[in-house]
Parts: sequence; structure tokens; C-alpha cells
Amino acid sequence: MSKPLRIDFVSDISCPWCAVGLASLQQAMARLPNVKIDLHFQPFELNPNMPAEGQNSMAHIAAKYNIGFDEVTRNRERIRERGAELGFAFNTDQETRVFNTFEAHRLLYWAGTIDAGKQLALKQELLKAYFSENEDVSDHETLIRIASDSGLDATTAGDILDSDRYADEVRASEAYFRDRGIQSVPAIIIDNQHLISGGQPPEVFERALRELSD
Repeated sequence: MSKPLRIDFVSDISCPWCAVGLASLQQAMARLPNVKIDLHFQPFELNPNMPAEGQNSMAHIAAKYNIGFDEVTRNRERIRERGAELGFAFNTDQETRVFNTFEAHRLLYWAGTIDAGKQLALKQELLKAYFSENEDVSDHETLIRIASDSGLDATTAGDILDSDRYADEVRASEAYFRDRGIQSVPAIIIDNQHLISGGQPPEVFERALRELSD
């Protein structure tokens, strides 16, 4: 039996193209049931200095990219359409806020130490909470509920969030991928050497996985 392809999916919960990229990758994987995948989610913070109260997303994006609100709205509509094509709902509006994601990354790291399937479930639930339900994914109570909904132990999740457990590991992982040249996400690294950047269509992932599995 061939060795599974390792995929390191470097991404942030607050990155819409990461949600698109993950949905595309999953569709590609579903089309290739005989290709074994070892999927790992790796942390990347788009806004590591985001304060606890967050920031209005329209204002944040406009300032960050030096664009007007009209262009932000057009870009959102394009992302919303891509998401809909893949079965992912973006329900962002003018009141949506950007939140700090470090605590969510700590839980994702923990989930990865337990079970790859549960880490995937947690990642999906976090993206859904952030983009479809406009929830504050820095809030501990919200994160505990999301962890529980993903099949993880709520008590342990709470204990982790009340401590600094996995903080050093998350920062070390972020530094590792930055040092390897990752400056934007999603960055999908296959077998530690093949990079696919951005929220590509399923066909791009399918072609790469098919070629690399031969």
C-alpha cells in the first residue's frame, strides 16, 4: 500500500480564502477515494495583535489593503459566490467583526494531538462559527461549545483555555512556517515540498493529489 500524502494546511480561522481552499481540498479528496491523505492544520495569524474587542471587518479590510468600502463589498460578494459553489456559507455584513484567533489555534493544536478527524471537525466548526454565524472565536465560552460540538471534551477545552497550554507550540509552529517563506494563507504543503497557494478550485487540488500519489 502506498504511503499517505502528508498535507500541512497552513491557515487562519479569520481567512475567507482558507475556508474556500479547505472546501475545495475536501472535494478533491472525495473524488480520489483511493488516495490516502494525512491532513494536519497548522497555525497562521493574519492579525496577531488584534485586541480582545475585535474590530469592524469592513473598516479593518479597507485600512489594511488601502481600498474603499465599495471594493470590500465587491470582494466579499466574489468570496460569497465561491463559497456557495462549494457548499460553504459566508454571511458577513457591515457589522461583522474581526477577532483574535490565537486561542482557537491553541485548541486546534490540542485537537491535532488527539485525532486528525477531530482536528478537521474543529477547524470546520470554527470556520462556520466565524464566517457563517459571525461568532466571536476569541471568547472562551464560545470556543468550549464549538470544541464540544466537534466531539472534543468540553472540560479539557476549558482547562486549556484557562491556562497557557500549547501557546509555545503554536508560536513555534507559526515561526517554523514563516521561516519557510509562508507569508500568506492558505498555504497547502504536500509532503513537505509541494506548495499550493490560495483558495484554488477543486480541480487544481485533484490534479496535484493525483500526480503526487502516482
